[in-house]
Amino acid sequence: MPKTVGTKRVVKLMKRSGIVRASDLAAQGVHPMTLKRLVERGDVERHGRGLYRLAGAGVSEHYSLLQAARRVPNGVICLLSALRFHGLTTQKPFEVWLAIERKARRPIVDAPPLRIHYFSGEAFTAGVDEHLIEGVDVHIYNPAKTVADCFKFRYKIGVDVALEALRDALRQRRATADEIWHYAGICRVARVIYPYLEALG
Repeated sequence: MPKTVGTKRVVKLMKRSGIVRASDLAAQGVHPMTLKRLVERGDVERHGRGLYRLAGAGVSEHYSLLQAARRVPNGVICLLSALRFHGLTTQKPFEVWLAIERKARRPIVDAPPLRIHYFSGEAFTAGVDEHLIEGVDVHIYNPAKTVADCFKFRYKIGVDVALEALRDALRQRRATADEIWHYAGICRVARVIYPYLEALG
């Protein structure tokens, strides 16, 4: 059993890790009563069930993404949320769009609001990048994979959004036509995306 740590150590852990789960703190030797006292004193704030961060810590534009990453560690930020992160859309989704493996249990999360999509096989594992946001590793599909996903889910997000993402990805050089073509094959939308790549190429 890990040695119980004091409040100064808890603050140090939170400064390093940003938002943390109560279970992670417990694994580091933080007693639940220590965490409770810090919350009561106003040093620590509760952000959703089982999530904590230092009071007054600055909230970035991508704060909801790191919340989702902490709540669903095996999920991957996808579609509109990934587009927003990469600067490839004017859309501002109020939900975090998250991909999980098709056989995974649907997560029960009170915050942030999630839009869950089930991916399988290579369509789930390919094109995943890690980004450090406020000390938290967040899995996000890269721009090329995100564009391909948008064409796969074009009837849910809109063909116009998928086309905007494709144009912006190429214009901003966030992805090459070859990279997008590669992921289009994985997502089985090569025939759909081909004429648009030809027109923009």
